Amino acid sequence: RRAAGTAQARRGRMAEDEEEEGGGGRGAAAGPAAPARFVRSLYAVGFLDLFGVSMVVPLMNLHIKSLGASHTVAGIIGSLYGVMQLFSSTFVGCWSDIVGRRYSLLACILLSALGYFLLGNSTTVFLFALSRVPVGIFKHTLSISKALLSDLVSERDRPLVMGRFNAASSVGFILGPVVGGYLAEFEGGFYQTSFICASIFLLNGGLVWMLPWSEENTSNRDHYQDKGTNNCSAKSNHDLHLKSASSRAVTNSNFFQSPWIQVATVLKKIKGIACSNLWDVFLVRFLMSVAILLYYSNFTLALEERFEVKPLFAGYLMSYSSALGVLAGCLLGPITRLYGHNTYRLLLHSSTFTCTLILLYASAPSMWMVILSSTFLAFSTTIGRTCIIDLELTVGGSEASGTLLGVGQSVTSVGRIIAPLLSGIAQEFSPCGPPSLAVGLALLAIVIMNANKQKYRSHGSVKLKNQ
Repeated sequence: RRAAGTAQARRGRMAEDEEEEGGGGRGAAAGPAAPARFVRSLYAVGFLDLFGVSMVVPLMNLHIKSLGASHTVAGIIGSLYGVMQLFSSTFVGCWSDIVGRRYSLLACILLSALGYFLLGNSTTVFLFALSRVPVGIFKHTLSISKALLSDLVSERDRPLVMGRFNAASSVGFILGPVVGGYLAEFEGGFYQTSFICASIFLLNGGLVWMLPWSEENTSNRDHYQDKGTNNCSAKSNHDLHLKSASSRAVTNSNFFQSPWIQVATVLKKIKGIACSNLWDVFLVRFLMSVAILLYYSNFTLALEERFEVKPLFAGYLMSYSSALGVLAGCLLGPITRLYGHNTYRLLLHSSTFTCTLILLYASAPSMWMVILSSTFLAFSTTIGRTCIIDLELTVGGSEASGTLLGVGQSVTSVGRIIAPLLSGIAQEFSPCGPPSLAVGLALLAIVIMNANKQKYRSHGSVKLKNQ
C-alpha cells in the first residue's frame, strides 16, 4: 500500500509538472481546443489588421500632395489621426468593457473599413480629411483584441500570448508596405490599394463574426474560476464567479441599452481609472514610449550626418530590427519562464537594457556599433512593450482590461505628439541630442519602477477602487 501510495503521489506530481510546463494549465497552446483555436484566430485578426493598414499608410503623404495640399495642410491632416486616437482610445476601450468584445470589435473593424473605402474615393483634400475621421475614432482593433486575449488566458500565460499576438501583427506590418509599394506602381494604384485595404478589413470582420463566441464565454468563466482558486479563499472564489457571471449578463444586454446610459457608464469607469493609483505605471509607459520614439525620430538623418550612410541602408536596418522584433515576440514564452513569470523584474531588466543600448547608439564610434545596438534593442523594446501591458492588467485588474488598454494607448498617443517636438529641440544641439534625451527619460522610468517595486511585486493585490 505504501508503494502504491508513493507511485500515485509521483504520478500526481508529474501531472502537475506537465500542466505547469504547458502554460499554467490553461493557455493558448495547452488549453482546450476551442480556446486555442480562438486565440489563433485572434492572431490572424492582428496580422490582417496591420497588413491592410501598412499597405496604405506609406503612400498617404504622396497622395495628399498629389491632390494639391501644401506641406502645412498635409501636416495638419496627418496630425488629425493622432489627436482623435488620443481622445478615443480610452472611450472605445471602456466601451468594449461595457457592451462586450464581440460587438465593439466588429464595430471598430467595419467603421475602419468605411474609412478606408472613403479614402479610396478621396479625389479632394476635404474627402481625404473626412476619410480619416472614422479611422481615427474607431481604429482600435488591436487594443480590443488584446483585451479579449486577456479575458481568455491566465495571468501566467498572458505575456506569452501577447508576445505572439504582437509578433503576428508585426509580420503584417513588414509585408504590407511591400505589397502596397508594388500596387502603387500601377495607374490609380493608391485607390486600388485603399479598396483592397477596406476589403481586408471586411474579411477581418467576417473572421471575427465566425469566431466561437459561446465557447469564449465558457473559457472566460473557467479562467476566472482558476484565478479565484489560485488567489482567493472559497468565499472570494464564489463572489468572483458571481461577479464574472453577472458582468457577462450585463454586457450582453448593455449593447442594446440607450447610448446615454452607455456614455454614463463609460465616464464612471474612466473616473475609476483616474482615481486609482496606477499613475506610476502609466508614467513609466509614457517615459519609455517617448524614449523609444526619440531614438527613431532622427535615425535616418543622424546616420547620414554621423557616418555618411545613405537613407536606403537606414531603411534596411530598420526593417532588420522589425524582423528581429517578430522573433523576440516568439521567444517571450521561454524568457518569461526563465524569469519565473515575474513581469516586474523582466520589465525592469528590459528597460535598463534599452537605456544602455540607446546610450551605446548615442556614443557609437562606428557603424558596426550602431548595428549591434539596433540588434539587441529590437529584443528589449519588444519585451518591454509586452511587459508594461501585462503590468497594467496585473496591477489594475483584468476585469477592466479594455479601459486599461485604452488609457495606455492614449498615454502612448501623447508620447507621439510630444516626441517630435522634443526631438526637434534636442537636434538643434547635436545629431545625438534626441537619443541622449531618451537615455535620461529611460533612467527616470527605471527610478520610478524601483521606487514602487513593492506594489509591482504584489502581482495584482492593488486593484482599482471601484472594481
